[in-house]
Formats: sequence, C-alpha cells, structure tokens
Amino acid sequence: MQVIEALRKVLVLEAAKGFADSAVVGGLDAYAATLLDEHSSSLPRRVTRQLKSVRNDRVGYRGWQRPQRTAWVQATTQAIDPRPGPAKADAVPVQRRVRADRVAASSRTPSDTRSEGPDDHSTVPTVRPRTPVTALRGVSTKTAANLARLGVSTIADFVYLLPRRYLDYTQIRRVSELEIDREQTVIGTVVRVRVRLFGGRQGTEAYLRDESGMVRILWFNQPWVARNLPANREIVVSGAVHLFRTEKVIESPEWEPVDSAGIHTGRLVPVYPLTSGLSARQMRKWMVEALERCAPDLAEYLPADIAARQQLMSLHDAVHEAHFPSNLERAAMARQRLTFDELLSLQLGLLMTKRYWQNSQPGIPLEVDRSFLDAYTQNLPYSLTAAQQRVLGEIAHDIARPMAMSRLLQGEVGSGKTVVALAALLVAVSNGLQGALMAPTEVLAEQHYRTIESLLRDSEGHHNGDTTPSATRPALESLHDPIRTIRGVGGRQTTLALLTGSLTAANRRRVHAQLASGDVDIVVGTQALIQREVTFKRLGLAIVDEQHRFGVLQRGGLRQKGFNPHVLVMTATPIPRSLALAVYGDLDLSVIDKLPPGRQETVTRVISSSQMDRLYRFLRSQIREGRQAYVICPLISESPKLEARAATEEYRRLREVVFPDLRLGLLHGALAPRQKDEVMRSFRDASIDILVSTTVVEVGVDVPNATVMIILGAERFGLSQLHQLRGRVRRSSERSYCILVSDTPSPSTRERLRVVAATQNGFDLARHDLELRGPGDFLGTQQTGLPELRIATLTDLSMLEAARSEALRLIGDSRFDSAAEYTGVRERVAELWRDNVEWS
Repeated sequence: MQVIEALRKVLVLEAAKGFADSAVVGGLDAYAATLLDEHSSSLPRRVTRQLKSVRNDRVGYRGWQRPQRTAWVQATTQAIDPRPGPAKADAVPVQRRVRADRVAASSRTPSDTRSEGPDDHSTVPTVRPRTPVTALRGVSTKTAANLARLGVSTIADFVYLLPRRYLDYTQIRRVSELEIDREQTVIGTVVRVRVRLFGGRQGTEAYLRDESGMVRILWFNQPWVARNLPANREIVVSGAVHLFRTEKVIESPEWEPVDSAGIHTGRLVPVYPLTSGLSARQMRKWMVEALERCAPDLAEYLPADIAARQQLMSLHDAVHEAHFPSNLERAAMARQRLTFDELLSLQLGLLMTKRYWQNSQPGIPLEVDRSFLDAYTQNLPYSLTAAQQRVLGEIAHDIARPMAMSRLLQGEVGSGKTVVALAALLVAVSNGLQGALMAPTEVLAEQHYRTIESLLRDSEGHHNGDTTPSATRPALESLHDPIRTIRGVGGRQTTLALLTGSLTAANRRRVHAQLASGDVDIVVGTQALIQREVTFKRLGLAIVDEQHRFGVLQRGGLRQKGFNPHVLVMTATPIPRSLALAVYGDLDLSVIDKLPPGRQETVTRVISSSQMDRLYRFLRSQIREGRQAYVICPLISESPKLEARAATEEYRRLREVVFPDLRLGLLHGALAPRQKDEVMRSFRDASIDILVSTTVVEVGVDVPNATVMIILGAERFGLSQLHQLRGRVRRSSERSYCILVSDTPSPSTRERLRVVAATQNGFDLARHDLELRGPGDFLGTQQTGLPELRIATLTDLSMLEAARSEALRLIGDSRFDSAAEYTGVRERVAELWRDNVEWS
C-alpha cells in the first residue's frame, strides 16, 4: 500500500535525522493529521491508533522531548510491520507535557513532502524547477510580476530566494511568563475576538488564555484576522510583547492553529525580501510548496570527496535548512553550502572558458627573438623596472607555446603597462601577425595610439619614465590620418592604425580594408574593433585595456576576430590576488607592483570645507606656475543625473565666482561620448586650466602637466577609487598633490580618509577597501563580466579560494567532461553561465 510505504519512509528518515521533527514539511503532527483525514479508512487499525495518539495529544510530537519522540516512532514502525516482541505498539504511553516543553518545536524543519498549511493537505505534484512560478497555488500573473521584481520567475528562482533574516520565535512561554519587549511564543485558546477601531481604522482585538492567565492581542489595520480566528480555537501566537499602561499586549503577531504545519510560529521564522503586493505569510506558504515541488531535483550532485573536504551539508538539507532552519548554526551551515555551490560553478565556468579557448583550436606559437626585444628596450629613454622585466618574461613564455595565452596584467596608473604590452605586440608583428589593443573610451584609445607611436619612433623617446607625448606638443591628427607607417625598432617598418567611432566613414572603410588585407600591423581602438564588419587577415595578439570596463563577452568578441589569438588583459585597478583570481579566473595573473624610478609620491591631505579659501589660493599658485588641476565632484551613486547636475553647479560657481580669470572645463557622464572626448582633448592639450568633473576621469587620458587633484565629498568614495583618482596626477616627475575634502563627523570615515593619505600603495588600499565595501562596490556591479550571483558574494575570500581549489581539481580530471558522476556539476555550471558566456 503506497500510503503505508510512504509513512514507513518518513519514519526511517525521521530516525536518521535524530528525531528532530524534520522528515516532512510542517512536522509529523501535520503529517499524521493528513493521513487520518484522507486515508483513515484504509489504514490498519493499529497504525490509526498510533496516529491518533499523536494528533490527540495536548502538545503533540513537536512538543515532546526526544525520548517520547523515539518511543512513538519505534512503536509506529512496529505497528506498520508487527514483529514478535515484548512491547505492543498501542501500549506505548503518550504523556501530556506542559506547554514549556514545546521549546522542542524549534527543531522542526520542513522537508520534502506534504501540505503548505493547516487547511490544505492535498498532495502536490512534482515538477521541474524551471516551471514558472505561477504553478504555485495562489500565484497569479499579477503576483508573478511582483515576484519578478525580486528576480523570481521560476520555482527554482523562488527556492534560491533566501531569507534576509529570521525571527526567533523559539522562546515558548506561558501567559504568566511573558516578558516585555521580547519576541516570544505562547499557546492558548481564543476566548474573545472582535473587529474594533484603532485611531479611526479597523483592526482585530482578541484575548488568548492558557492555564496561567490571559493576554490581549491586537492586529492593527487587519480586520480580516477576526474572520479567520474563531473563538475557542487553540492557536500558537508569536510576536513582540509590549506594555500598554499596565497590561501586557502582543501587537500584530504571527499566528496559526496549534495543529498546523508550523511555519509562522514557534520556530525560527524566515523573513524574505518583499515588494508591493506580497506578504510575509504568503511567501512562507509558497516556499513550502516550492520546496515540495523541487524535492526530486535536490538530489546530491556534489562529489562526496568535495563535500567531505569542505565539510558541507547535503544539498537537500541545505536548501530546507536555509529556509526553515532547526537553529541558527544550521542556517549558517546551509548558507555556506549554497554559497560554495555557486562559487564552484562560477570558478568552473571561468576555467572551462579558459580551457575552451586554449584547447578548442591550437594557439599560434610565436618565435620570441631576444635580440629584437633587447633592441626595443635599449631604444627606450629609460630602463625597465625589475617588475616590468619579470612580467615581460612571463608574457614571452606564454606566447611561445602552442596554446593561446590568457593573462591578466595588473599595474597601477603609471606603472608602465603599455611599454610591456607594446613589446608583446611587436613580437606578434615580427612573426608576420597582427596585434590589436582595445580601450574603453575613444580618448584612451587615442592616447594609446599616441604613446605607441612615440615608443616606436627611435628619435621620440621621453625621459623620466614618461612615455606620453607632452600635453604642450601639438596633438597628432590621428582622426584625420588614422594610419601611420613608422620606421621603429631595428629600422623595421610598422603600420599603426586607429579605429574609433569618431572616424569619418571613409577613414573607417580604409582601416577596415587594410586590416583585412594585412597591411595594418597594429590597430588601437574601442569596441568598434569587435563590430561585425571588422576582419583581420591574421590576428595573433589581442590586448584589452581596463578589463573591468568590459565583460567576458566583449573580450571573447575580440578573440573571435582571430584564429585563437593570444590575449592579454590590462587593468589599472589594484585587486587583491584572491579576488583577481576569482573575477578573472579564466586568466593567469601578472603584476607590475613597482612604479618607474623618478615618480614622486603624491602629497595627500584631508581637509574640511572651512579651509577651501586657503585651498583655492594654493590652486591658483599652481596654475600660475603652468600646472593644471582636476576638481572632482561628490559621488551620487543613486542618480547619475543628480551627479551631473552637481558637477554643473560647481563648475558655474568656480567659473563665475572663484576663478573667473581662468579657463575651466566640465566633464560628466551625461555628456555625449563625442563631447567627453572633446573636453579631454582640450584638457590634454592645455587649453583648460581646471577640469571640473565626476569620476569619469577615473579611467582617462594621461595629462602629465596636471599636478593637483581636489576631491569634494571624499567620504562618498571607496579607498581604491580615491587612489585611482589620485593616480591621474602622478604622471610625471613633478610634485603632485591630492586634496580630500570632507566634513563627515564619522570617526570611522575620517580614519578611512587618513588611511588613503598615509598609504601610497594601491594594493594595500585595495585590501582595506575590499574589507570595508565588498567587491560589488569595489569592482562596480556592472563591470565584472560575471554572472549574477543569487546567494554568494565575492567578499568571502576563504570560500572563494576553496571553490577555486576544488574547481581546479575537477577541471584537471580527464573524466570531468564525460563521467556520469560529474553530470550534475556540469549542469549547475551551465545553468549559472547560460546567459553570460559564449562557449563557441
């Protein structure tokens, strides 16, 4: 008989779980009631007696202590399958316990079967977790739209919408024991209930009585509670107890019948994110049903050795404990398991991407002519630092292999990344291949174009480590003449091209044609490089600058322009190694951690707005000496429009009141790309003395003549962002200054700013910043190119490292792509990355 067999399995599972009342959703009390209501006529009499013994008991299974639970489970098991023995199943005593024993109810955990509430015991059909959320009872199309605002469109999405916190309703008290200003649970009988007015609005008033006394309960603005709360019914109430005059009152508590599933009271109750049209009770009831429906798809997929090494609970337990935990420790363990799963899929996706790029088709091994590289470095007006030489060696080793390079190059602003990148580009060209460098903005692309041209010209080196053409030198007419042939290293001819959206149609066609024919050796551009109409004859090396401004797809788009070319990614954002490996897990890591000699530290000061007059006098003296300056307006993350407006107002005030005799420029995110480029070109060419800007200059052109950076509202910025901005004025051997203006009264914020002032090393600041703000803000939520994580965050570096270690172990197993034991792991990876990675 199916019902008896199901009951047997439930009892076996309950024993295996330590008699924690966690084998079924809502606990064994609700399960027993369901069997009696729906199947009593078909159950053996001895089994019926056992089920009635728990249903009719005053406190029930969830109120018993473990010895009573153990005895009942054993007796009921024997009633199902009687065997000779000293005890009879119906002779097991079921003692009434005092209500205080119901503290044991805190160990209930909804699991894998049965009803969503006290009045609904129907069997729920099993469905695949990709089923729309409208399959849940009571979820209309309108409700589904509300859930969509929480990122929920399927039942699987709903199951992985974890609680924000839990209400602790495990403290079960008699009425006489209730304590003021604490959340507690009380069990009693409703003796009076009515609708009444509270401040002109209807609500519900009820009185609950147990053997120790009576307590008043109020539900403000909820008159419907009175209709659902009949007198003389025994209920469980959980909520905060307050003192009104001399009377104890429980205000707007959760409640449910004493024989219900127990998801709203008497336990750790989940609190979910809500939006308009959703209620907390609805969310919990739907979650019980969603867990039921997904139960068949929660089979363990993680290899046992990984679960053992990482000390992880099973997936089934983790999903249920995350929503309806036995205790807070189990809730934390559940979240840890689900976090690990997501980070493992993230790391495997990155590593699989890297493996595909490297193994799907052979790379192009390049012959690295050391004498050629020596000639290149000797032509430079300075010597490479030890860090640059080390990184160049790592790149040379990679590109010499028949496997495409995938490497991330980290280095602070001014550390000399472009010099190293050009060396790699020239090696590709010397092998008869083409090279491409993609930058996030037109101005930055033009800057790279100018820098590379300067480095290629034997006679145009720049001293003191400054590879950028002087701002006072006439700008190259790169937009009018975007293709130049230069006799560079060793007298070799190199053809350099610029490709951006600002080129005329005729010039774009000209660049496209020469890229396709192979006449252009090196092209520098923006995302115009990955447009469909751009083709290369034989792309050997692709370099992406400021990777955090692009996503994985953009990088893949550039890679697909060539026959599996080598890829080098550059970023000026100092990122701690563990986070870099997580975010750029498909790349090997190189770091230029030393600035070229001759660069002075930027003098950094923290001041209040009361010192602005003195600051303006200092700024005027710097302009008088021929320098330039930035004024950065406060960050307004909630509204780019407000940010642009604030910058505009500050620009007008400075131009009209403070510096009417100086040349001021304005730059903010609301300007069109062409307008931004025009402003930056004017500043670069020294046509502007003071540039008033938002953070759009964080990744900007090099202006060595700019030596002063003033940051208003500095407390609004992260440490790494402040350091990035400070790097804008550390581009020459001249003394530079960064002034952080803040009126914050917060001691902790003042201390953060003092850390910036005292620390010049970007990697040290990055570690501080990561701890303070977390990686979402640290990297920018739309700049990582990673899939959206529903549970995990990149802040937990120890968990990240553990996930990466296991991912490397899995990807190194030759059976990973085909073995049945890894099918679930592969499916999880595909699910996380399905909208974020092009696998071909």
